[in-house]
Amino acid sequence: MNDACAVNNRKAAVIGCGFVGSSIAFTLMQRSVFSELVLIDIDGKKAEGEALDISHGLPYSAPMEIYAGDYDDISDAGLIIITAGANQKEGETRLDLIGKNLKILEGIIPEIARRDYKGILMIVTNPVDILTDAALKMSGFPPERVIGSGTVLDTGRLKYLLSRRLNVDARSVHAVIIGEHGDSELAVWSGANISGIDLDHFYELRGIPDYKKDTQRIYCEVRDSAYEIIDRKGATYYGIAMAVAKISESITRDEHSILPVSSLLSGQYGISGLCLSIPTIVGSGGAEKVLEIPLSGTEQRELAASAEALKKLTVDS
Repeated sequence: MNDACAVNNRKAAVIGCGFVGSSIAFTLMQRSVFSELVLIDIDGKKAEGEALDISHGLPYSAPMEIYAGDYDDISDAGLIIITAGANQKEGETRLDLIGKNLKILEGIIPEIARRDYKGILMIVTNPVDILTDAALKMSGFPPERVIGSGTVLDTGRLKYLLSRRLNVDARSVHAVIIGEHGDSELAVWSGANISGIDLDHFYELRGIPDYKKDTQRIYCEVRDSAYEIIDRKGATYYGIAMAVAKISESITRDEHSILPVSSLLSGQYGISGLCLSIPTIVGSGGAEKVLEIPLSGTEQRELAASAEALKKLTVDS
């Protein structure tokens, strides 16, 4: 067993090698985020196969060690990414997955915790906000060291759709989705802008009428994106892989990026004791500071409703 006290910030693990986990591992390899990556799956041969397949691309990337392992191999990893769980099927919401994926998490988190793990734990499995809260309680880790991928993917979808509608570079779009990573999420239109130009004004510059109607349509498309993709190809995995890679980079490189990850709220927006996806400064310490961004009255009420919906489903212990 590795010395748990010596955390290697250039080492990561992915637990769960299905479509999402393997796509994340592949993306991390392409972007050279880590120098060592351990893959774990209940099907050991599957993990070995993914490690081999991804490793064969290393001559066209950067030096990195990728291999299948077990929990003893990851006690010194700077970051553990958990994707293991049942996939959302056609007709299911993310919240429908609670029972199945909670049981899977109960078999994973204690294995990590009993090895005196000192790194960052990232939950990707859905419903991510509820499972992040459950992982925090199961592990006993400090809140800043247990985060969920949150609405980073949803925010990417929002920026993409706005960029297409307004014919601008998606990187110039500044907007965010907060709340539940799911049906009660909300877009913060009051603070959205295109390189500092208020979004409603930019709509005027583009000559696009019915700003409110158009942005509501875009919001609905963001919220329902997973359902649309699942209907067409059975699962979503490339977008979340890119989102997780971005979070991973911010942790490993101590970038202090502001990302809407899921983490424990302690009074922000009047909400406490609940993991929710909110813009957060993310660095080597994990969720270093949850930010209380300005919200309109309507947005504040929608966030409170999203929190209330999740609170009814959280696990007590």
